[in-house]
Amino acid sequence: MAEAQKRLSHTTLKRRQRLHPKRDVRPAVLAKANRLVISAAAFIGLSFLAIVILQAVLG
Repeated sequence: MAEAQKRLSHTTLKRRQRLHPKRDVRPAVLAKANRLVISAAAFIGLSFLAIVILQAVLG
């Protein structure tokens, strides 16, 4: 049973090593995506507030 456990851990280790670290998402790409998400959320929030204010003024 110990050998089966050893074999299993060896295969999982091999699988983990197959993930190439250079293929990971770079921090600059993540930062750019975060900025895009934040700016989109700010635009949607400001648009919502503008519509609410406009309806309050007109209605």
